Amino acid sequence: MNIFVPNQECSQISLLWGNCEPAKPWQMLYLYTVLYVTGFGAAGIRPCVSSFGADQFDERSRDYKTHLDRFFNFFYLSVTIGAIVAFTAVVYIQMEHGWGSAFGSLAIAMGMSNMVFFLGTPLYRHRLPGGSPLTRVAQVLVAAFRKRNASFDCSEFIGLYEVPGKRSAIKGSGKIAHTNDFRFLDKAALQLKEDGADPSPWRLCTVTQVEEVKILWKLIPIPTCTIMLSLVLTEYLTLSVQQAYTLNTYMGNLKLPVTCMPVFPGLSIFLLLSLYYSIFVPLSRRITGHPHGASQLQRVGIGLAISILSVAWAGVFERYRRNYAIEHGYEASFLTSMPDLSAYWLLIQYVLIGLAEVFCIVGLLEFLYEEAPDAMRSIGSAYSAVAGGLGCFGATLLNSIIKSVTGNEKERQPWLSQNINTGRFDYFYWLLTVLSVINFCAFLYSARRYRYRAKQEIEMENK
Repeated sequence: MNIFVPNQECSQISLLWGNCEPAKPWQMLYLYTVLYVTGFGAAGIRPCVSSFGADQFDERSRDYKTHLDRFFNFFYLSVTIGAIVAFTAVVYIQMEHGWGSAFGSLAIAMGMSNMVFFLGTPLYRHRLPGGSPLTRVAQVLVAAFRKRNASFDCSEFIGLYEVPGKRSAIKGSGKIAHTNDFRFLDKAALQLKEDGADPSPWRLCTVTQVEEVKILWKLIPIPTCTIMLSLVLTEYLTLSVQQAYTLNTYMGNLKLPVTCMPVFPGLSIFLLLSLYYSIFVPLSRRITGHPHGASQLQRVGIGLAISILSVAWAGVFERYRRNYAIEHGYEASFLTSMPDLSAYWLLIQYVLIGLAEVFCIVGLLEFLYEEAPDAMRSIGSAYSAVAGGLGCFGATLLNSIIKSVTGNEKERQPWLSQNINTGRFDYFYWLLTVLSVINFCAFLYSARRYRYRAKQEIEMENK
């Protein structure tokens, strides 16, 4: 979708377009290269930084759970502060000094952060590297496929393979007891007489290695259910900005740039995290009886429920805003702000989606870190990043489908029309509400079926 600019800026741009030379092929190649390098860098940082930070705490400490909970809240608070700076200070630099200065300031900030990170290297607590997690997953899948026709009752069956002693064959990971879930994967650990004394890991895997894959498989439904939240967030970045262009963005005598509107979810996140331990935790502890106020999955569920309220309110307000624009003669002037209708009505949906982010994303990060296998913490955190990326792709795909299904600009006005006053953004928001409700039901089903690793280990010991 396009993000529009006011009439005066449109006229200025239209005048400039005639004098602009088209980008040369090498310039476009350079641009896309830089964008992809940035994307790869972000993909490497996001799943690793949260896991590495959580690794700094000692699991044997009595306050380990409390420290871990506080770390993930502080981590997301830091991310939020970065977003607030991006939507305010960096936008200001861009507007006053141009894109070169804006990107240059970000490069300087990134260089400083790298310097601080490397200076702290001697102080960090490092886990032993356990090798490539993806290689171990591939070995299990290949070994299970190669022995797909083997039977647990055949005469060649010796047992499920595991190295002797208390230590696991995987560095940085303790042994994991065998479970009866996903029995077809157990064939990867099916030891036969023909395997010999020194079998290839592509033919025979340890029970611990097989259980790692089972755990990763069981985790998938939970982050999958957060894709919808990421999709809604992505839609807000465009749709709500288009709404804001039609509204009064003055705060007293100060007119806020429309591009600064997405800063308000960040401010709500900052406020909630600041009050999280003084208000929410004691209150929810009384309700749930949980020592941390709510379990990780409960927090994810709370976040998804709040996101439903946010997008439902967005639909209600958009219907009111559209009717107001039509009744007061603004139907064709979709880039003209209506002085009597404040943009700060959008704060309700912004604040609600900010609260949803806090509960859902922070709870998800903590859940994935604790539930992932010891030597695969970054893979667990990567699930959250992948869910976020799929939400962005899903938003693009959904927009394309809605545009093609509901019409085009020539024949009839589609829901996502360029003219927001004749389009039906309210219908689109309510569609997102219905999809969010369905997604929430899927999450409740998955959460009820999921068994935490700690509880599962206790159950197995009692048997």
